[in-house]
Amino acid sequence: MIALRAGSDLDEHESPGEATLQVLHGRVTLIAGDNRWNGSPGDLMTIPESRHALEAVDDSVVLLTVAMRS
Repeated sequence: MIALRAGSDLDEHESPGEATLQVLHGRVTLIAGDNRWNGSPGDLMTIPESRHALEAVDDSVVLLTVAMRS
């Protein structure tokens, strides 16, 4: 779980592999290059395989799930 205050962000970073982000509370924006996806409670977002960032529009809590390859 990741909690972010409104207006804060996770700076651009590499993709962890196959991953999803479920918005539990608040609103977030997932950004990859020129692409932007808005998420609200209940939304399940696929993390792009490219560098990306996450911005909190409101105080937010998200659940990050990463599939580890063996």
